[in-house]
Amino acid sequence: MKSQEIISRLPYSKPFLFVDEITKIDESEVEGNFTFDENLDFYKGHFENYPVTPGVILTETMAQIGLVCLGIFLLNNDFNKDISIALTSANMEFLKPVFPNEKVTVVSEKMFFRFGKLKCKVNMTNANGIVVCTGEIAGMIV
Repeated sequence: MKSQEIISRLPYSKPFLFVDEITKIDESEVEGNFTFDENLDFYKGHFENYPVTPGVILTETMAQIGLVCLGIFLLNNDFNKDISIALTSANMEFLKPVFPNEKVTVVSEKMFFRFGKLKCKVNMTNANGIVVCTGEIAGMIV
């Protein structure tokens, strides 16, 4: 399955789509990126005069790339509009801020996928290769 096909199957649209590109994907990992446009609404009120990307948005970006895209790939032709991949848990550590117009890369490694549950180890790096966020995410196929 090609990366554009996976992105087209995501159940999100702008302004809540946080996947620009998938650069690598196989049965054990996915890598993708997203650039946080300075005009996204949440920047208007998140730290006045010093906009920073909220942690919940960083978590959502890692979940979209690292959990949902990988889940769609793993399900392949079994994935359809009646199936969703719902986030069930996230344990994140935020190490550095992500500012408007920054491009981030998410790398997710599958820990396990069984009984409809997918769990992954995820890292988000900035354009300089510095880890800005790391953790584990899990989701269920519903």
